[in-house]
Formats: sequence, C-alpha cells, structure tokens
Amino acid sequence: MATKAKTVFYCTSCGNESPKWMGRCPACGEWNTMVEAPVESKKGPAAVSGRSAARPDRRPQRLREIDYSQEARISLGMGEVDRILGGGMVPGSLVLIGGEPGIGKSTLSLQIPLCCKDLRTLYVTGEESARQVGMRARRLGGDDSNCSIFCETLIGTVIEEARAMMPDLMIVDSVQTMYTDTVESAPGSVSQIKEVAAALLRFAKESGVPVILIGHITKDGYIAGPKILEHIVDVVLQFEGENRGSYRILRSIKNRFGSTAELAVFEMTGSGLREVPNPSEMLIPMHEQGLSGTAIAAMLDGTRPLLFEVQALVSSAVYGTAQRSATGFDTRRLNMLLAVLEKRAGFHLSAKDVFLNMAGGLRVSDPAVDLAVICAVLSSNFDFAIPSDVCFAGEVGLSGEIRPVGQIDRRVQEAARLGFKKIFVSSFAKVEVKPEGIRVIKVADVPALVKALFK
Repeated sequence: MATKAKTVFYCTSCGNESPKWMGRCPACGEWNTMVEAPVESKKGPAAVSGRSAARPDRRPQRLREIDYSQEARISLGMGEVDRILGGGMVPGSLVLIGGEPGIGKSTLSLQIPLCCKDLRTLYVTGEESARQVGMRARRLGGDDSNCSIFCETLIGTVIEEARAMMPDLMIVDSVQTMYTDTVESAPGSVSQIKEVAAALLRFAKESGVPVILIGHITKDGYIAGPKILEHIVDVVLQFEGENRGSYRILRSIKNRFGSTAELAVFEMTGSGLREVPNPSEMLIPMHEQGLSGTAIAAMLDGTRPLLFEVQALVSSAVYGTAQRSATGFDTRRLNMLLAVLEKRAGFHLSAKDVFLNMAGGLRVSDPAVDLAVICAVLSSNFDFAIPSDVCFAGEVGLSGEIRPVGQIDRRVQEAARLGFKKIFVSSFAKVEVKPEGIRVIKVADVPALVKALFK
C-alpha cells in the first residue's frame, strides 16, 4: 500500500510552517495565506550525520585567522549600481532585485553585462527565449561578446552549467520561474522558491560567483514568495517608479555589505536605462517663474540630498466638506500641518480644498519637507509666488515651532551648488558650513516664517 506523502502548510507572507491549516498565520497575523506543500525527504548519510558530503574537510576557523585582505569588489560598469551596492558586488553574494511588471528589471539586468565587457556573464532566462533576449540586447547596445544566454528553468541544470562555465557573474530572470524536481509543486510556489534560493545560495558561497536574482512582486508591493527569500539573500534592491513616467528609482532595502541609506535614479529611454547622477536637476521647477503654490524642499533620501518642487492648490470648497488630497505625501501629516496653520498662525483653511503633489512622482517621508509644504499652501492661498531661488528645510511641530533636521550642512551645500540664493531653516539648526552665494535664514516658528517670506 502506497504511503501518503507528508505535507506541511506554509505562510506565503512570512514563510512560517504549520502542521495543519489555519485561517490566520500565527507569526505575521495575515489571513488566508496558508498553503499546502510536500515535505522534502532528506535521506542518506550526510543528512543523518549532519555533515556536508560536498565539503567533508570543513572546520571552524578563528575570526583572526580568516584572510579577507584580498577581497575585491566587482564593478558592474554602472556607477549608480556600484554605489548603491557599496562600491561593487562582493564575490559570492546573492542580490535580489524586485519591482512591478514593466518597470525595467530585465532591462537593468541585461544592461549590466552589456556595460561591462570584461565580465563573463551567464544570463539565465526562464521567461523569454534566446531570440527575444537578443533583440532586446541589440536595442540596448553595448558589448555582448562576453554574455552567454541560457534558457532553462530546472535549477539543477542551471547550476551544473554554471559550475562548468564558472562565469564572473550569473543573472537569473526570474526566481519565480525556476523549479527543482525534488519538490512536487508548481514553479513559483513557496516550497519551490525556498529550495531554488537555497540552491543558488549554496552555489554562490561555494564557487564565489556573484548571483543576481530578479523577483516578481505582489499587488501589495511585496516580493512574491515567502519572506524567508529576503532573509536568504545578501542584498535586496527595490525598483520603483511610475510606468507612465520615464524616471526609475533603485532603492536599497537590505545590504549586508554596505549602507541601506542609498538610492540610484535612472531615466528610461528608447535605448535602455540612463543613469542620472544629479537627480535634483530633474526635480526642480520646469515652468515659468511667477506661479503661486510652489516651493522647493531640500530633502535627504538616505545620504543623497535632493531638491524638488512641492506643489499645492488651495481653493474654495465646492461641496459641504473640504477635500484633502496628497500625492507622494502622508495625508494625515498634511491634515496636521493645516491644523497647525489654523491654530497657531490664524489662517482659516477649514472651509477650503487643499491638494498637494510631490513633483517627479516621489514618495516623501523626510520631515524636512514640512516647511516647504506649509509655504506652498500659503503661497497658493495668498496667490503669492515664492521666488524660484528660495528653498526650505525644516520640520514643523504641533506648537508651530520649526525644528531642526539632520545633516543640514549637506542640504545647504546642495542648494548652493544648484544656484539657490536663500534657504530657510530652523533657528535651532547648527549650520557649520556656509557656502558662498547662499544666505541661511533662521526662523523659530510659523508666524516668524510668514513675516520673513511674505512681507
């Protein structure tokens, strides 16, 4: 009589295992995320003894005896990607790039070997044919002499080919299309993604070949598959942007070899992704001067200072209840700032519609943008245009005070480099660097700001 295969239930959100089905995952609290998957049987002496059959000579090492002086990073030929990785790829690392469909993940992954002709690259594709990849490579341009295309979805065959070739870099597009024949489930399932990622991790660590994985995301914006996938890999990069727009942002979510406070900006063109080394130039005003309702904010995204335009529109409420709408900014924080203007500064905005927009499609979380938001709202309310050579950097508190923000010197230097003449900051901010050509104006609260700006 045939025995029934053992199965367990996995949470598709966090990867938690359970022997029985539950409506709610006890680990992450998500509902209806438990799926059934067979348990992989591990037989043989290696599984029983717990010792690796491939590396029987492996022994613990003292930390001081490990030689890492010759560890050199691998340049990918794209300065922005190298910078967000911390100076290049570390040999044997596993990098995961996620993003929405059509955002440019495959374009970026193919453009990397085309930009660096010295890297022997194995490009594994499970979604496209070799002809389709070749057509896209011809459109992108570059040197394709060292890039090999391998159309395969069985991870065992992929690793065998990689061990025989021993490339300088391997790219897998995508991890959800790969599968292993040791697990009886469809490609893209929780168990398949776990085993595929584990197999690629073992290959990368044992061979020293860095691997780049392309990952799909769900409708909620998370990388598809178990949460353990993000724990397995060394680096997680998120590709963001609007499909209708031309600009893309590559953001570091996790990085074991560098800082996560980095981002890279690209522009999608007909010939591929173009690096944007100075994002502030694309975010500053692209219209005629003298328009009300705009203000320039000096934001810091990670370690990179950005100056961009905050747009506001204040009009009389057509319906009984005033509308509050914000694009790229927290609506609850906008309501708080409007309440501060009404309570602490005496501006009656409760009967007016307020619409707010962050130019360039940015999603802003830096509190230093508060000052520019207030100035843009007041500018639209008074129909008074703020000079185009003035920018703002400050957080607004509930009592109407303007609080200092971090790394103010970098914001001032970026504003001076772009030709701004004035920057409004908190009176408690300690500005140690004062570049030539820009005047730092310190204000203590919102009434003082109004007097200094709209006098």
